[in-house]
Amino acid sequence: MTRLNSKKTVSDANDAALFSRMKKIQIYDTTLRDGTQGEGITLSLADMLRIATRLDKLGVDFIEGGWPASNETDKAFFREIRNHGLSHARISAFGSTCSPHGTAESDPQLQALIDSKPDAICIFGKTWDLHVHEALRTTEEHNLSMIRDSLAVLRPHVEVLHFDAEHFFDGFKSNPEYALDCLRAAHEGGAEVLVLCDTNGGTLPSEIRNIIQRVRTAIPEATLGIHTHNDSDTAVAGAIEAVLAGAQLVQGTINGYGERCGNANLCSIIPNLELKHNGAYTCLPEGHMNQLAEVSRFVSDICNLHPFDRQPYVGTSAFAHKGGVHISAVRRNPRTYEHIEPRAVGNAQRILLSRLSGRSSILHMAEKYNYPLDKNDKAVKTLLDEIKAREDKGYEYASAEASFELLFFRALGWTKEYFERITFSVSDSVRGRDSSPYAEATVMIRVGDRIEHTAATGKGQVNALDVALRKALTPCYPSLAEMRLEDYKVRVLPGIKDDDTDGTASVVRVLIESADNTERWTTVGVHYDLVLASWQALIDSVVYKLFKDDPDKVLPLRTAE
Repeated sequence: MTRLNSKKTVSDANDAALFSRMKKIQIYDTTLRDGTQGEGITLSLADMLRIATRLDKLGVDFIEGGWPASNETDKAFFREIRNHGLSHARISAFGSTCSPHGTAESDPQLQALIDSKPDAICIFGKTWDLHVHEALRTTEEHNLSMIRDSLAVLRPHVEVLHFDAEHFFDGFKSNPEYALDCLRAAHEGGAEVLVLCDTNGGTLPSEIRNIIQRVRTAIPEATLGIHTHNDSDTAVAGAIEAVLAGAQLVQGTINGYGERCGNANLCSIIPNLELKHNGAYTCLPEGHMNQLAEVSRFVSDICNLHPFDRQPYVGTSAFAHKGGVHISAVRRNPRTYEHIEPRAVGNAQRILLSRLSGRSSILHMAEKYNYPLDKNDKAVKTLLDEIKAREDKGYEYASAEASFELLFFRALGWTKEYFERITFSVSDSVRGRDSSPYAEATVMIRVGDRIEHTAATGKGQVNALDVALRKALTPCYPSLAEMRLEDYKVRVLPGIKDDDTDGTASVVRVLIESADNTERWTTVGVHYDLVLASWQALIDSVVYKLFKDDPDKVLPLRTAE
């Protein structure tokens, strides 16, 4: 919770007073339940616990831990999370109204919710008459009883009780009076928040705002929430419209993960509400929003999904500038092409290099390293000419900033060589009829007066080369032990000609993403031979690791020529 330091300043006190006047919007995270219904996402119990503890640190109000009646992993989560001492979030269990063929008092999945002993419970019920007739195959009146009775059974056993009005907006458009009757039944059963769900994701934001206003008029005593899906690519906008219309709770997932096209993305909803409405809303504890970019990457890593670079606010491309006019402007004043300060959400500005960016990106790189480079320096034109020539051959430095950084330093006089490449070889073979491919690489390098000749095996030629190279270098450079290859991408460039061929060979571009304990970086290699292109990118990756850790990387001073 928000506390003022005992040595607060006048500015601190004013900030706290402003924070207290903001309208609190409760954030209900359902990444562990609705998010895992997304294609390609499977979480172990350990994964779920790690994400939950990180979401608690972020400061969300509710973490939906799953459906304890549906599988053993979710059931185990509710047992284990009690041992993790969360400081802010409440853990919520998810389920449904009772079966139409039994009673709420004897329903086993309602009992499973109670047995999981969560802080909160959220159950969904049908509010679209089509589903009542076709899915439940029961009467409208019986469905109202199921909603009311299920919530009434749960009410004595939990601190907070929510009702997810499934398919509410479709139901309201089909039969508004019945959809409202379902909400009234939930309110009578004891639900504290009635969450209106756009389950099919087809309701436009303007419709959501209009319908919520009508619900508030019809049931003014109810507290409303919103749950939107992204099938029309408007889930975030729909959730914001709902808040503007009076909703006080937003359900969503980190990165918008979820079934089909996903759920409402909390990484966009939270900053849109906190930063775009003149301080009218608060979603997270004071000072916590700058964790969003890190949380986004953390969850994508745990889900084993590559981060979406162009994701608003938190993606690595969200504040990346490539055009020369843009770069020149943001160097003078970032507000010219950035709608917020990147650090507000834990992100950072990036300047990309290409033939489009011209001198501006080179001067920006010099400023980054506090290097006094003049725009008229001959090295600037030399570097630009080299970049353009390399792009004509297929190199792409906007995506390979580490390779560009090495190119930049070399162009300005940095000559240090960490090692000398002598030779390498790599081969694939299969041992036995049913064996997997077996890759083996040998590498010979020189470090100072010492020659290292090593061999290694790996899962594929690139992995074998990576292992062999670092095996040779690690005795001299121990920090390479913490380096790992994270991603490997190959693209065929049919429109690019290679000077060393007769024009029939395809040129390939290889991008390698590497990481250590503190940073990720990407390097590039281009050649008609895939292994050699990979070797180029791999060498750059290792050199960049040594370069960035080198305390003695000093450039000679230059004067305008």
